[in-house]
Amino acid sequence: MDGPSLPLNARRVLTKSLIVNRLYMFVNGIAILALFYYRATTLLRIIETREAPLVPYLIVIFSEIVFTFFWVLYQAYRWKPVKLEVYPERLPGDEKLPPVDVFICTADPSKEPSLGVMNTVVSAMALDYPPDKLAVYLQDDGGSYVTLNAIREAWKFARLWVPFRRKYELKIACPEAYFSSKESAHEKFIGSSEFAAEKKMIEKKYTEFQEALEKNSVNASASVSRDHPPVIEVMTDENGDSNLKEMPLLVYIAREKRPGHPHHFKGGALNVLLRVSAVITNAPYFLVLDCDMYCNNPASARLAMCFYLDPKIAPKIAWVQFPQKFHNLSEHDIYGGSLNAIYKSAIGFDGLQGPNLYGCNFVMTRESIYGTGKIEKEVDLNQLKKTFGSSNKFIKSLYKSYKPQLPEDRKLSGELQKELQLLASCTYDNGTDWGEEVGYRYFTVVEDAITSLSLHCKGWISVYIDPANPCFLGATTTNLNDMLVQQTRWAFGLMQIGLSRFNPLIYGPLRMSILESLCYSYNFLESLYALPVYGLAIIPPICLLYGIPLYPKVSDPYFIVFAFIFLSSRLKHVQETISFGDPLRNTVYELRVWMMKSGACYFYAILNAILDKIGLHEANFSLTSKVVDNEQETRFKQGIYDFQVSPMLLIPLCSLYILNLAAFIISIPRLFYKSDELLAQAVLSFFVVIVNYHLLEGMFLRKDKGRIAPSVTLLSIAISAIILGCGSLLLFY
Repeated sequence: MDGPSLPLNARRVLTKSLIVNRLYMFVNGIAILALFYYRATTLLRIIETREAPLVPYLIVIFSEIVFTFFWVLYQAYRWKPVKLEVYPERLPGDEKLPPVDVFICTADPSKEPSLGVMNTVVSAMALDYPPDKLAVYLQDDGGSYVTLNAIREAWKFARLWVPFRRKYELKIACPEAYFSSKESAHEKFIGSSEFAAEKKMIEKKYTEFQEALEKNSVNASASVSRDHPPVIEVMTDENGDSNLKEMPLLVYIAREKRPGHPHHFKGGALNVLLRVSAVITNAPYFLVLDCDMYCNNPASARLAMCFYLDPKIAPKIAWVQFPQKFHNLSEHDIYGGSLNAIYKSAIGFDGLQGPNLYGCNFVMTRESIYGTGKIEKEVDLNQLKKTFGSSNKFIKSLYKSYKPQLPEDRKLSGELQKELQLLASCTYDNGTDWGEEVGYRYFTVVEDAITSLSLHCKGWISVYIDPANPCFLGATTTNLNDMLVQQTRWAFGLMQIGLSRFNPLIYGPLRMSILESLCYSYNFLESLYALPVYGLAIIPPICLLYGIPLYPKVSDPYFIVFAFIFLSSRLKHVQETISFGDPLRNTVYELRVWMMKSGACYFYAILNAILDKIGLHEANFSLTSKVVDNEQETRFKQGIYDFQVSPMLLIPLCSLYILNLAAFIISIPRLFYKSDELLAQAVLSFFVVIVNYHLLEGMFLRKDKGRIAPSVTLLSIAISAIILGCGSLLLFY
């Protein structure tokens, strides 16, 4: 009798971090209570004696309450940090691995160059997974002939690349990354003349592939259509080659687009991918990738199976989330492009029900997204059609007994093509439960946040795995404008949820653990940081200018409380940065990014979410360009900020900075005789000035093209003067 099999995964609690986190929560929590005791007693005294203006004091207290609210929410991430480990070498043989579909979305070849997109496609086909159980689907939202021709070229090259990668056990699945690296092959093939000859031949073919895509991409922007019928094409060899079993399936899809029909952006694209793939391959698991996020580690699908083939937890797992890692990071992560601030929290999320979806790089089960298990017996067909639409073939794919019928030559029959056209039409789910309620709360432009919340509330769990060799690598933003626009878009989407019935503080507590609800609440409501940031960036410097103290005297014992809270939060940030493996300078970069997001992105996210709530904001989706600007790239690698940014995003930041800079400089003489009363406010303004020194450089010291435009600086000076004038009126109340 065989003994118990070895586990495929293990969960390790990070004990040291857990102890440090809980000790920090306890001590800092006591200090916060002391702070509010001081604020309450001082407020009562001000109300009675009118010794100081009341309104500024109330604004500062409100700001501290909001900061404390977010501090409490964030402690849920710190409660139980864990790290997951996987053992893919213990997986069963290929014949026992389940099928996997890979979904990739693209929209505009002028902003998402074909070479990058096709490298992602080819790398997905080259995953270390049984080829007969792997299918790759590319959904082209632009309906572009450039993308269609490119995927045909990619298929031809993949016929050479996929066998080559498998034969020589390459550790990099992406051809562009492989030929740009020093990696050769598995050590047992090094020195082989056969390998050297094949590599030379493949590299030559890749160069031809690049040239073909470059020639094909001329006038790419004109190829994008917003009014076209559905197109589905399964890639196959024109000469009827019989070795297709050694190649994963590759399918091109361009869903129907018509003016006047809402298409729901990426959400709609992924819903079409779900339907079309269900009829063609119907794999129980699907991997979602962004078009610029190529497969780096060929073992990624197998790593996910270390959870899905674990009988103890598999029935409860909805998705396995991998981090987004980037190949174009600079040693100076000035724009927070590594997203490490997010992944630090994922470690804590994993100690609860698991992380939320991050928009890509996740493997998910169809069963969880459909909201139903595989159907084993007859059910009400009309009810199924009411939920999933009118396609009989799609309905049949829900049954456990369903087996897709694709000919060996992979050529679609007329009947099947007609059915696929129906599933990819823009009106398919009109009037269905999926279209009205289910489908478009899944895979939305808000990084699948409601999907995560809904599934966790139904008892599903998720896991986060971050292997040493990154599974997927993409291109991060390399300029300030793209970063701020991207963060504004994300923050707006999440704020929409915060103002909806899915607000985790209302929707979550009775459906999931309280700690998981707190994590989601922090995620969805983070834009509200703009309120206390503006409060403390405006009121204390104005009061500093007029010599009005808002904090305890240095000689007051409560000064130690305020100083302790400030210093402990900074030191905790340093500790988390170092323990995560980042350089110390990243604490400054992350703090700058957070301040810029709070001053610009979160401000507009709140404004747009409110306008959307009252019907005055039209939903839109703007792609982050993947086209590289060499001059911006150079500044990025040198750690120099590029301020070629929309004035709407820069002016709020510059105005607040100028206000604090002016307040600090003008108040210096006063500090010589009132330092006991005003030191805390002076330190606060000085902290803002020092941390955001890059703004000072951009406005007044730099002369290069990437500086802040003089018109933006002048307008910011004017606005800061207006803020000072209007804010001064508050001192009379």
